[in-house]
Amino acid sequence: MVVVTGRDFRANTAKYIDVAFRGEDVVVKSRAGSFRVVPITEDDIVVNKRDLAAELRGALIEAKESIDGKRKLNTLDHLINELRNSND
Repeated sequence: MVVVTGRDFRANTAKYIDVAFRGEDVVVKSRAGSFRVVPITEDDIVVNKRDLAAELRGALIEAKESIDGKRKLNTLDHLINELRNSND
């Protein structure tokens, strides 16, 4: 584990990102608290507020259309298979 100050992290960001990328724990200590630097993997999902709101609006529209009989929702098994196939 590498523990650095916020100042050191700012001065050597690329160095510590590389350390984290290689799998070693990097902890940045500052007045605001301590933070761990962790690389995001392809399995992680990063979404901003606007994208999340759009996805939720779409899901609500699908639910309303299903209630009104305008759309048939997928089964859980279908959704799981879709997720499995997208990872191949």
